[in-house]
Amino acid sequence: MSRTALLLMDLQRANLSHVADDYLPCAVKTLETARAAGVPVIHIAVQLRDGHVDVHPRNRMFGSLPGHLFTADDPHGAIHDDVAPADGEVVVVKNRVSAFAGNNLRQLLDAQDITHLVLAGIATSGVVLSTALQAVDLDYAVTVLSDACADRDPALHDTLINDVFTRRGEVTTVAEWAKSLAA
Repeated sequence: MSRTALLLMDLQRANLSHVADDYLPCAVKTLETARAAGVPVIHIAVQLRDGHVDVHPRNRMFGSLPGHLFTADDPHGAIHDDVAPADGEVVVVKNRVSAFAGNNLRQLLDAQDITHLVLAGIATSGVVLSTALQAVDLDYAVTVLSDACADRDPALHDTLINDVFTRRGEVTTVAEWAKSLAA
């Protein structure tokens, strides 16, 4: 039997400032849906070392960031209060785009016998894409919640949702996922 977990990814204050205002309520609904159904929630957040000594200058995503951003002391790097972890929910920090990078996420999933990942987060073309592709390669079943993902580029978001993720897993909405959990 498949055991499912929700990965709520990169819902940090700095990232939320780059997406539409209607995104956060959808993310909150996603979190509430998982909690109500007893689905384990794992919060994923970017966290780099002070001065970004763990980022290579050639890294196009993180290499040009000022050294104080997305560190443990950066308030803009904190998970937004509206989707903050509850007691007992796991927070996994990463130092690259994929949720699996630079941490023990796979070990945590295996220890809980998680075989199905439901993905939500910012950005569709970043953490969602990287995590989905790696998860499929690691033999996890993957469901992407189309309306619980957001990207600065709406056209790219649509292409990924409609053409890429559907080839590798399931794509659904938060409402449809909630119905499936209630069934």
